[in-house]
Amino acid sequence: MEAYQFSDQQFIAGHWLKGTSTHTLNNINPYTQKLILKLQAASLVDVDSAYFAAERSFVTWSRSSPAECKSIILRILDVVKNRREEIIHWLIQESGSTRLKANIEVDAALGIIQEASTFPERMTTQELQSTDPDRKSYAVKKPLGVIAVISPWNFPFHLSMRSVITAIAIGNCVVLKPASDTPITGGLLLAKILEEAGIPQGVFSVVAGLGSEIGDYFVEHDVPKLISFTGSTSVGKRVGELAMASNKLKRLALELGGNAPLVVLDDADLDLAVELAVMGRFLHQGQICMSTNRVIVDAKVYDAFVEKLVIRAKNIVYGDPDLADTIIGPIINVSQVEKIKQIIAQALREGTKLIVRGEIQGNIIPPHIFIDVNPDSSLAKEESFGPVLPIIKAQDEADALGLANDTAYGLSSAVCTADLERGTRFAMQIDAGMTHINSITVADQPNAPFGGEKNSGLGRFNGQWILEEFSRTHWLTLPNSTVEIM
Repeated sequence: MEAYQFSDQQFIAGHWLKGTSTHTLNNINPYTQKLILKLQAASLVDVDSAYFAAERSFVTWSRSSPAECKSIILRILDVVKNRREEIIHWLIQESGSTRLKANIEVDAALGIIQEASTFPERMTTQELQSTDPDRKSYAVKKPLGVIAVISPWNFPFHLSMRSVITAIAIGNCVVLKPASDTPITGGLLLAKILEEAGIPQGVFSVVAGLGSEIGDYFVEHDVPKLISFTGSTSVGKRVGELAMASNKLKRLALELGGNAPLVVLDDADLDLAVELAVMGRFLHQGQICMSTNRVIVDAKVYDAFVEKLVIRAKNIVYGDPDLADTIIGPIINVSQVEKIKQIIAQALREGTKLIVRGEIQGNIIPPHIFIDVNPDSSLAKEESFGPVLPIIKAQDEADALGLANDTAYGLSSAVCTADLERGTRFAMQIDAGMTHINSITVADQPNAPFGGEKNSGLGRFNGQWILEEFSRTHWLTLPNSTVEIM
C-alpha cells in the first residue's frame, strides 16, 4: 500500500484539478515552520463546479439502496483503519496535533464512520394512523440534497468526517471547504480515502480556498440545502446570517465556541480534579471547543486544589508533538499565538495573579495558570483557545452554579464531586448541551448528542440526532392500496 501523495490539486467532481484562484495557500508545519504544500486556492468557479456536480450526482446517489450506501461506508472504514498511522502522521505534521491527540482524533473518526454504517438502514418509512379510513398516511425519511461542510483546523479530520460520512451514508452529496491551515487533514486526505473506497464521481468534492474569496459565496450559493459549520461563534453567526439572507433558505448545523467550566465541589477528590483540569485544558494546547476554559473551585478546598495543580503543572511536557509523552504541542499559527499572548498580557495588566508560566518559543506556549480570577474579567468570560487556565473561587455550591452559568456560551461542562447524586443534581442545572460528572469537559461519542446552547451553536451531531439534521421528512397520503412505500 503506497502512501498518499499530495500535489497542487483540488478534488472536484471526482477529478484532481488545479484550483483556478490567483491566490495560493501556504500549508505550514506549525512546529517546524517548514512548508508542507503550496496549493493553488479554489475560486468561485471551482465552487460552482463542485456544487453543480454534486447536484447532478444527487439524482442517482440518493436512489442508491441501503446496502450500496452501507458498503461504501464500510469500505471507507477499512481504508481509515489501514491508513491509521499515515493519518496520524499528517495530523501531527499539519495541525500540530500531539501523538496522543492524533490517536484520539482517529479513534473518534472511526467511531462516527462505524455509526454511520448503520444510517442507511435507519432511513425508514413510518406508517401513521390515518383519520380517514379510506386513506393511508406515511412519514417518509429522505436525504436533503447537497450539503455544504465548513470544517475547522483544530480537529480537522474528525470534524470534517463526522459531517461528510453522515451526509453520504443517507444519500446526500457533499462539498467540503476545509480550513486554510489544514487543507490536507481537513479535506484532501478525506478525498483520497473516499476515492480509494470507490465513492462515485460528483458525490464528494473538496474546495480549499481563502475565506475572503469563496467563504460567503460557499454559504450563499443556491445549491446546498444545509450548511454544516464548525468554528468560532463570530464566524458562525456570519454563516447563519448569510444562509438566512440567501435566495433559498438553508438549514443550519452550527457547532461554535465554548467557555466550558469544570466545577470542583467541596467534597471532590482533589487529585482527580487536578487531573481533569490538566487534561481538560491542556490537551491539544487548549485548542478544543470543549476545552476547560475555567475551573471554579469551592472556597473550602480552593487553596489545596491550587497547591496540587501547581505541582502537577510542572510535570506537563510541552514541545515536539511527535514525541509520545508531549501533552502541549504547537499553536496552529502565528496569528493565534499573538492572540493568546494578548490574553495573557491583558490579564497581567488587570493585576490577575499568574502562578504558572513558561517562556514562549515559536508556536510553543507552555502552561499559563492564573488564580483568584475575577469572574467578570475577559479572561473568565472569553474563550482563549490556548494553554491558559483561569481558576475562580466560589463561596459555596450555589455560587459555583451561578458562576458556571454566567456565560454567553453553553457547549460542554463538568463537575467533580464524591457524591454522585449531588453531582447529578448540579449537572442537571448547568445550562449547556453536555455535562460530565467526574470526567473532563472534552468528550465525544458517536451515538451521543453533541452540541451546545446559547452562543455555542444550533442542532446536534452524532447518532440519531445528526441523522435528523441531515435528512427531511415527507408526509405522504394515498387511497388504500397495496402500493409499497419505500
